Amino acid sequence: METMLKVGAVAVIAALCAVMVKGTARQLALALSLAAAAVILGLALGALEDVVAMAEDLQDMAGLSPAVVAPVLKTVGIAILTHIAAQVCKDAGEGGIAAVTETAGSAMALCTALPLLRAVLDTVEALL
Repeated sequence: METMLKVGAVAVIAALCAVMVKGTARQLALALSLAAAAVILGLALGALEDVVAMAEDLQDMAGLSPAVVAPVLKTVGIAILTHIAAQVCKDAGEGGIAAVTETAGSAMALCTALPLLRAVLDTVEALL
């Protein structure tokens, strides 16, 4: 809760500052947005560590192999990074680059999830 309050405060202050500067110095507003995003991601890293630890605990409890859990976590990471990169491109007025970034992120997420699909198919084959 405490971390989310910090994230919210940084986001609101940075957004207000960016709006105030955007009319006169668009490049400065973009740099301010990127700096705020870096600070917010830094604050969120603690939560991501907790998520990874919980996923490892669930993996151990369920007896799942790392080949099943790792692609899921990697795919979620790719989705988050793709979304952030695309939004930065949109904020910079580069909608075309944002669209290509989203397409590339989708392709990479699919490639990352392929081992999971292989594990599912192997499990189904073993059951038959």
